[in-house]
Amino acid sequence: MAGLSATVEARAAWGRLAARRASLLAGGAAVLVLCFLLDLATGPALLPVSAVAASLVGAGQDPMVEAIVWSIRLPVALMALLVGAALGLTGAVMQTILNNPLASSYTLGVSAGAGFGAALVIVLGAALPLAEAQAVPLAAFLFAALACAGVWLLGGLRGATPETLVLAGIALMFLFQALLALLQFMASPEALQQIVFWLFGSLQRATWPKLGIVATVLAIAVPLLLRDAWRLTALRLGDDRAAALGVRVAGVRFRGFIFVSVATGVAVAFVGTIGFVGLVAPHVARMLLGEDQRVLLPGAALAGAVLLSAASVASKIVSPGALFPVGIVTALIGVPFFAWLILASRRSHW
Repeated sequence: MAGLSATVEARAAWGRLAARRASLLAGGAAVLVLCFLLDLATGPALLPVSAVAASLVGAGQDPMVEAIVWSIRLPVALMALLVGAALGLTGAVMQTILNNPLASSYTLGVSAGAGFGAALVIVLGAALPLAEAQAVPLAAFLFAALACAGVWLLGGLRGATPETLVLAGIALMFLFQALLALLQFMASPEALQQIVFWLFGSLQRATWPKLGIVATVLAIAVPLLLRDAWRLTALRLGDDRAAALGVRVAGVRFRGFIFVSVATGVAVAFVGTIGFVGLVAPHVARMLLGEDQRVLLPGAALAGAVLLSAASVASKIVSPGALFPVGIVTALIGVPFFAWLILASRRSHW
């Protein structure tokens, strides 16, 4: 009877936990919808949220509102959601496979590699066979992938342990930053201005074709990532325990790096370098939802999308009518928010 009572109590506790997680995800989705509508409503021409909502469901009456929402603001707002979700996911994956709370594509050199690739194309300019509009995102994507491959290869020289991979990422981050500084030193004033603006990060470059590329890549990559959710959860117990549970640790870590490479590359290729989203969003999800990756990964994507969408709204409020880089806003929001997370956490998750 005691065993049966314990089983019933455990099931009840699990049911309460599942209900709490579902309510938190539902609440986060509601906040995301609100941020999305505000992102569509704010700008040089302020629009009523009710008119924006009516336009989205096909009940709009004002042709000017329809044109502003569908032709100008909707690609930008959707890009904020997709890029924020991608960065949140990549941060959660990197923190898990490297067992490091400071791991993200921004802190371990992947974004720095993308920035160097974009800057290289801007400096070379007319010497390239492709138009700059196509060459910059392509180079950013390729160098982000190269940075991820470099981290894996350098870490593998002494065995792909989390510690060596983190050290390899830090080394490559400084390498790409030094190369980027060299390009900036050699660039003409016009090219330097372009490089700096790209590095700040901006969602205003979003178009429907670019949005389609990002959405397609994520639609293929995310389901493949979620297949490893249980293995990633086991990996949080440590390499030895995960291996004892039948997890092929090296394979899971390698697939995680592939996902980070692809998702980060396609995200930053079109919007530039955006920091702190991939660092803060996973911690928010982890504090609210726990370590179960089946819930943590969707939570991190949701938190990243909310954070970047809110930053997009803030960037338009700070400087109405001007292109204020969203990357600056995410840093200004991310630093104090991350400090608050550290101070508010009463126990260590690592």
